[in-house]
Amino acid sequence: MSVYQGRYAGRTAIVTGGASGLGKEVARRIVSEGGTVALWDMNADTLSAAKDEVGATHTVALDVADPAAVAAAAKETADALGKVDILVCSAGITGATQPVWEFPVDSWQRVIDINLNGLFYCCREVVPHMLANGYGRIVNVASVAGKEGNPNASAYSASKAGVIGLTKSLGKELAGKGVIVNALTPATFESPILAQLPQSQVDYMRSKIPMGRLGEVEESAAMICFMASEECSFTTASTFDTSGGRTTF
Repeated sequence: MSVYQGRYAGRTAIVTGGASGLGKEVARRIVSEGGTVALWDMNADTLSAAKDEVGATHTVALDVADPAAVAAAAKETADALGKVDILVCSAGITGATQPVWEFPVDSWQRVIDINLNGLFYCCREVVPHMLANGYGRIVNVASVAGKEGNPNASAYSASKAGVIGLTKSLGKELAGKGVIVNALTPATFESPILAQLPQSQVDYMRSKIPMGRLGEVEESAAMICFMASEECSFTTASTFDTSGGRTTF
């Protein structure tokens, strides 16, 4: 049982990318701490299993890069849950591992469409529901790559830098309206997304972490769960690191 039993009592949450990895762990914790969760993910098969595993109430299979699908999902989810208090945007892909001058255009476009445009669509559609209730917590999952840039990962780095910028802008727009917006900037952590990368890229990213290890998904989930709670009440338009000492700014 979580030490924060009841922290999310009466609260509802949408978690994108909620069928695996960090999204699924965040959803599990929110449910275990008394919240009601809807999972959004493009993998319908994994989504069904994740719903049962974490105890989610509602699911939507969608591609967040499709703005019409996101708009429909936001309405459907708000109707199903009664309201939306929390949005955790953790859907994302890594894309190709190539230098800029060899980077495939289709991979670039897909990474930006999911990691940045898709996150924008989710925020755009969910914020009005939060404003109507005078309360909200938005957590956007960025990356240390958005601060420092990773070689051979230009699309991912650019998309995550965009997430940081969007978070700062949106947080300032909503300051004083009861809706808090922050971003998480983790270093590489153990997650299914690592399967999208060559081992050499994973080894490079591990070498940049002063602690000398990859993070654990539970460590980033714990930070997100603070950011998504009522306890996070005076920090907005900001970033929280879980980087093992890699980024300290």
